[in-house]
Amino acid sequence: MKLPFPGRPLALAVFSSLLFSLSTAHAEEAPKVALVMKSLANEFFRTMEDGAKDYQKTHASEFELIANGIKNETDTGEQIRIVEQMVNSGAKALVIAPADSKALVSAVKKAMDKGVIVINIDNRLDPETLKSKGISVLFVGPDNRKGARDVGDYLAKQLKAGDQVGIIEGVPTTTNAQQRTAGFKDAMQAAQMKIVSVQSGNWEIDKGNAVAASMLNEYPDLKALLAGNDSMALGAVSAVRAAGKTGQVQVVGYDNIKAIEPMLKDGRVLATLDQAASQQAVYGIQAALKMLKGEQPGVDADNVIQTPVKLITK
Repeated sequence: MKLPFPGRPLALAVFSSLLFSLSTAHAEEAPKVALVMKSLANEFFRTMEDGAKDYQKTHASEFELIANGIKNETDTGEQIRIVEQMVNSGAKALVIAPADSKALVSAVKKAMDKGVIVINIDNRLDPETLKSKGISVLFVGPDNRKGARDVGDYLAKQLKAGDQVGIIEGVPTTTNAQQRTAGFKDAMQAAQMKIVSVQSGNWEIDKGNAVAASMLNEYPDLKALLAGNDSMALGAVSAVRAAGKTGQVQVVGYDNIKAIEPMLKDGRVLATLDQAASQQAVYGIQAALKMLKGEQPGVDADNVIQTPVKLITK
């Protein structure tokens, strides 16, 4: 029936209001996903953040992204505070690269107790600590031990049995540091190299430099330094140069950050491992969105979605 003229503006206003309400409701339905990373001073995590933001731009109707990280690799207290802040701000899902494999478990449990979906990326939360809290968390990330073994095997081809090598590992309380060190050891032991020292560089350039310098000074016959990430490898390269041993001591890393590319080309770094930094958080976000819809992402028997790795050399 045709409305009388005075009623038409009212009907139009009601219809417009209804459309606006529906639009607003739809916007409000987009869940907030919090990406909490380790140190944003590390190029690896800046690349991870960029990848996540690019993905959100092309899927803006599906979720809202909040990305944050800590100042340095060992500030677990600050990362716990960020997790609590994200949960209190209404995040429906948390995608986290924990700074410590055990210390973050309690914060993760608190989030899960409030109904937040939690996806663990990059550095795996300690399975035994999770079990003690009665929770299970999906891990999305690479096989760090295998990746480090690949790097170590490549290095071994440039050395000879009995050569002295040193390992600069990440934060010792992180699972990925432990696994990478194990992978390096697997390769060196298989090739009959002599591992003379294993010391932590806390994932950082300066600390990696100090550890490398100490090893080079203590072991003048050292032939290689195996760094658990590229930041520490950058520090090791500087230490090798300062010791006047460029070309005499091989350096390998892990992550394939852009800063390492020119060093691969000129031989200052022999090899690294690409673990899809720009996509790792994206895989975690995709898994979280599936779970928010009540769907189950495909996982293996260990509740893991394994992400790709690739050996990178000159």
